[in-house]
Amino acid sequence: MRIPLSWLREYTQLPATATAEDLMADLVAVGLEEEAVHRPADGIKGPIVVGQVLSLVKEPQSNGKTINWCQVRVVPEGQEQTLAGKGIDPSGVQGIVCGAHNFVEGDKVVVTLPGATLPGDFHIAARKTYGHVSAGMIASARELGIGEDHDGIIVLSRLGLDPEIGTDALELLGLNDEAAEVNVTPDRSYCFSIRGIAREYAQATGTAFEDPATQVKAPEKLEEGFDVVLDDRAPVYGVPGCDRFVARTVRGIDPTRPTPQWMVSRLRLAGVRSISLPVDISNYVMFELGQPTHCYDLDKLEGPITVRRAADGEKIETLDGKIRELDPEDLLIADASGPIGIAGVMGGASTECSASTVNVLVEAAHFDTVTVGRSRRRHKLPSEASKRFERGVDWEVADEAAQRVVDLLVELGGGVADEAGTDVGTEPQPATIVLPPAFASERIGMEFSEELVARTLGDLGAQVERNGSDFVVTPPSWRNDLETKEDLSEEIARLVGYDKIPSRLPVAPPGRGFTRTQQQRRRLVQALADAGLTEVLAYPFVSKAANETFGVSEPGAPRPAVKLANPLSEEFGWLRTSVLPGLIDVAKRNHSRGFRDLALFEAGLVFLPEDGELGTPSIPPLGALPSDDVLDALDAGLPRQPLHLGAIMTGHDSPAAAQHTPRAWDWADAIDVARLAGDVLGVDVVITQGSHQAFHPGRTAQISLRSGEVVGYAGELHPKVLAAHDLPARSVALELDADALFDAAPDVIVAKHISTFPVATQDVALIVDAAIPADDVKEALREGAGELLEEVHLFDVYVGKGIEEGKKSLAFGLRFRAADRTLTSDEASEARAAAVALAAERFGAVQR
Repeated sequence: MRIPLSWLREYTQLPATATAEDLMADLVAVGLEEEAVHRPADGIKGPIVVGQVLSLVKEPQSNGKTINWCQVRVVPEGQEQTLAGKGIDPSGVQGIVCGAHNFVEGDKVVVTLPGATLPGDFHIAARKTYGHVSAGMIASARELGIGEDHDGIIVLSRLGLDPEIGTDALELLGLNDEAAEVNVTPDRSYCFSIRGIAREYAQATGTAFEDPATQVKAPEKLEEGFDVVLDDRAPVYGVPGCDRFVARTVRGIDPTRPTPQWMVSRLRLAGVRSISLPVDISNYVMFELGQPTHCYDLDKLEGPITVRRAADGEKIETLDGKIRELDPEDLLIADASGPIGIAGVMGGASTECSASTVNVLVEAAHFDTVTVGRSRRRHKLPSEASKRFERGVDWEVADEAAQRVVDLLVELGGGVADEAGTDVGTEPQPATIVLPPAFASERIGMEFSEELVARTLGDLGAQVERNGSDFVVTPPSWRNDLETKEDLSEEIARLVGYDKIPSRLPVAPPGRGFTRTQQQRRRLVQALADAGLTEVLAYPFVSKAANETFGVSEPGAPRPAVKLANPLSEEFGWLRTSVLPGLIDVAKRNHSRGFRDLALFEAGLVFLPEDGELGTPSIPPLGALPSDDVLDALDAGLPRQPLHLGAIMTGHDSPAAAQHTPRAWDWADAIDVARLAGDVLGVDVVITQGSHQAFHPGRTAQISLRSGEVVGYAGELHPKVLAAHDLPARSVALELDADALFDAAPDVIVAKHISTFPVATQDVALIVDAAIPADDVKEALREGAGELLEEVHLFDVYVGKGIEEGKKSLAFGLRFRAADRTLTSDEASEARAAAVALAAERFGAVQR
């Protein structure tokens, strides 16, 4: 909302020296947000005055253009020129070359004298052109920055002005005024008016406020006016689309009368261009009182006005010249010919006021916020009227607004108002709120006396009465947002001053801290970050092909997925069943920007419907609290959403440096990250050879729990996947079901006892079939060695000379230690022999 300061001063005690910044500082104190300052005179300086064309000589030029050589008086006749400067004639008559042709001798115009500066840093100076020295410029609206008309200069008489020669043109045109622009939150629609802003300023500063609505003398009762019928047979949510319609008639308007310059200047500063006198007056009253009005050409109306819903197939041509197909939910203003306006949004072209309009019907109505808001969005038709109606307009001010339009049409347009008028509708019952005197203090955390509460609410415009120990508050008609005692408490705090509310740290409520799952998740994410991986967050929306590739290990295996009803794009129309597609997209985006060495991870939800269909029941209606059964049914229709951990690594593990060659990430690093996830949670994961269609067929590990449950895969991504996403060869990745790890993790991770007795180490090399996984052999050794075995690790794999074809040699290091004594070599050898024996039994292992 833009607030011209000169307009605001008519209803408040805003000091004459106050600037737009001063006004915004005061309005911020009562919760409005400052946006911008608008000063039309910014970029304009120097002598710009009213001049009169004394003579005009048309001179055709060789280029086909005809210029006017003008003599323009800029000082009243008989007075001396007080301005001095290069190019300013002391006689007060300037010779000026002008290319415009919309003026004649005797017209008063705006003259920019040498030394002036116009918007765009355009400096005016005496210069020789077309064989003359042009000492100044006769200005157009565009050159002054107040309009787009560049071909025609400003003729003041056509604006209804007859100023004295030499008058300051900036003051005359309202260019010395300024406006403060504030952001109005949706709950404070009354601030979309000078009336509302003036009231807020008065409350912020403790000064007097004069309500412009009370200055209008509207008849107490309107009868026998233009016929209007409210016929809303299909109200939205049972609320009538129109509950008040005021109509007034003004006849005999002079269509040649221009909008006065003071009104044009204020509307322009408020952000609206001048159109015609009836339309400008309608806009002016809307900005002043906050009540949108509309002027119909009375002679174009056919029969009575009916406010009704649209019928199937109806159309309307709106004021912007577009034909719009109407929806049965649209509320219309109609006459016998059909629709003549979309209620609260925009009028129709068939009854608009034109240059020949002499008789006007003025409308000031009150429309339902939901109805107007839906129509505005449905037709993509924002307007100043809809902006106010869909946020709420004062029901009580419709008759004053209509009367204000009538008064201005009579005063400025020379019309005559009919005494008869129309005012139909039903006044809404005022809401009352019971407010315990101490409630605001308890809610805000600041002591408010009962006297202060009553006075503040009274200043707000509310009626405050006592009912026993409580206040009974009736909010003012312009505050339809005040519905509860919490709303009143907020208003008390706002008007007393947010800056007066003391700052106190809240006492943390007693509790048990993070849940077990929250602790595990934080521990897991922190461990990966500490290991040098970077956490990212990817969109959960993927393509169907991505789910089919990464969501299942085998090609063609079924993987139900959730399809989005309204996707951002058809390419990403499904919820993910794997976190890897998003990670790959992030890696690809980084690669395209030159970041090649990456180690990224994400812990995020995936969406796994069990049967391919969600089976979500219908959405419960608005305005009613759903029952527990309804909420349970909604929950039952949601897909399972486990937390998955994914990582991708490309390039090298570190940047290149002097005397340091970085190592490329490989499949073993992905497996190490999986092991790290298990270690930090206290889960013993089993690594075996695996197979997944998104991973390299020979470099894929399957991650399982000791129970045999598969929880993920790790290794090198498939070359076709890497090529399809333009990622480097040999990039590696992993994905784990973090929820499965959480469930398998112990509640308390107990550190192993560190024995103080010496360790006994022995090695063993076993020859087994080449197809047997080394990890299976290692598990057999671990199980066979018994409790004395502290650690077993594979340190060599050999295939070649001395080893039978189809066989391989696996060398393991075994470390033995007892918790209560020093082991003898015989005890260690015995345990080693037991381990080898079990490996021989299970896999036919032969000691090398």
